Amino acid sequence: METKIVPEISKRRAFRAFSTEKVDEKSIERIMEAARLTPSCGNKQPWRFLVLTDESALQKGFKALSGGNYWAKHCAFLVFGITKKDLDCQMPDGREYAHFDTGMAVENMMLQAVREGLIAHPMAGYNPSTVVEEFAVPEGYEVIVALAFGYPGEGEYLGEKHKALENTPQIRKKYEEVVAMNEWNL
Repeated sequence: METKIVPEISKRRAFRAFSTEKVDEKSIERIMEAARLTPSCGNKQPWRFLVLTDESALQKGFKALSGGNYWAKHCAFLVFGITKKDLDCQMPDGREYAHFDTGMAVENMMLQAVREGLIAHPMAGYNPSTVVEEFAVPEGYEVIVALAFGYPGEGEYLGEKHKALENTPQIRKKYEEVVAMNEWNL
């Protein structure tokens, strides 16, 4: 199947090797603007983003990361995606969209980061309660994702497993395994 895919989608990878180069404020603003422009259910825009760029804020954010995400402590900036149930689109049948909508905003951020020449790596390995405590996030808010951003680097601090992963090809399921056309056949 030959298709023309947006280049940032094809180039995006969750690399772990960050350089020490700082990311300029305008690039960060464009990344966050890409999130702000994301569509959402009922235009509720339920996402909130805590962006950590200065050293003291980053150190507080790094406390939340799991040991397996040691490499993220080398990123230029860290973002936590946060939402709240009452910010969500209220569907009569109870379906919730805040996580989905925030996920779309995160994808916009990651694609803009690729456009800026950056790595954007989302993580599930963090402790949400540490983020809440360190940054006094009010009750009712839920920290649902952490993202590390920065320019690509050599990754001399990476363990052998992660060094190997930096050079493996991107593997995705076959089109036919994830797309059913006109009838459910998966």
